[in-house]
Amino acid sequence: MLTIFVVIMVFSVLILVHEAGHMFAAKRAGVNVEIFSLGFGKRLCGVEIGGTDYRISLFPLGGYVKMEGEEPGEAKGSETGLYSKPVGYRFWIMASGALTNYVFAFVLFWAIFMIGVPMPSNEVGEVIKDYPAEKAGIRTGDVIVKIDGKKVGYWDDIVDAIRTGSKSRETLTFDLLRDDEPLSIDVTPEISTVTNVFGQKISRPMIGIGHRDKILPVSYGPAEAFYQGGRKLLSLTAMTYKGLWLMITGGMPLKESVSGPIGIMYLMNQAARLGVVWLLIITAQVSMALAIFNLLPFPVLDGGHIMFLAAEKIMGRPVSVKVQEILTNAALILLIAFALFVSWQDVIKFRLLGGR
Repeated sequence: MLTIFVVIMVFSVLILVHEAGHMFAAKRAGVNVEIFSLGFGKRLCGVEIGGTDYRISLFPLGGYVKMEGEEPGEAKGSETGLYSKPVGYRFWIMASGALTNYVFAFVLFWAIFMIGVPMPSNEVGEVIKDYPAEKAGIRTGDVIVKIDGKKVGYWDDIVDAIRTGSKSRETLTFDLLRDDEPLSIDVTPEISTVTNVFGQKISRPMIGIGHRDKILPVSYGPAEAFYQGGRKLLSLTAMTYKGLWLMITGGMPLKESVSGPIGIMYLMNQAARLGVVWLLIITAQVSMALAIFNLLPFPVLDGGHIMFLAAEKIMGRPVSVKVQEILTNAALILLIAFALFVSWQDVIKFRLLGGR
């Protein structure tokens, strides 16, 4: 029950961060923000500051911002209404929610790398029969300390050293500790065809070992954590956009590649059980995903509003209210259908109804 409460709180924070981005950008642009609500439904309590009603509402999942004149038809005669502002101002107001989620994801990754990222150790667990490692004499329990003279402290270091070392030479020298005694073994990786996270067949060097279930926290100082956090965020962003492209072009199956609210809540629940750092990691990833998803050029989403703004800039006049309503309603139906589809796939994928 506690983990479900944590999951709801995380979702609420991410949505509030998003809406806060819209609110601050709107205020900077001179748009009157009428309501900033924690939750939806009936107003329970609140305080008015600077013309904005900061309120707590009955259903405390997420929240919303209500700006003056935020509907195109409401733009008449008000200098503080959203649609009274130039296209450029409205662009930043619409984009700011997603951008704030993205910055929030970076801040979380920065904090995670300072606290300590969970990483598998450099101790060998599984040794696959008839693969190069077994043939060369590597055993379960060996601790890999160097590969071709390059120090390796964690499993990611080992994977990277094998991949980069195999580009320039056929045989790699592994310096090990076996029962605290140093040992050197030469291993010749074999090129194997594997399926990556995008479902594509790729070739990569393999020696046939796996890590032990021994997780070590890897922490950095503020400056290095800043760099590592940014690097991680950019890497995940590139992977996300690549995955989206492959789904659009049919290179990756949709039903196996996406998760909806049910799947995200399930993963957050699992992460909450593992500890604070794991919960922060999944929260950062979801915050990044919300930023990317919201900027897709699809009516209903922030990216859809930006698409209408681009059309307005090109045509020199706003897209008619009727056209916007038709496209938005059609998009809403498609979005609901998509949400139901991925939610059902989540139920099947995570076996939430029981069964094998």
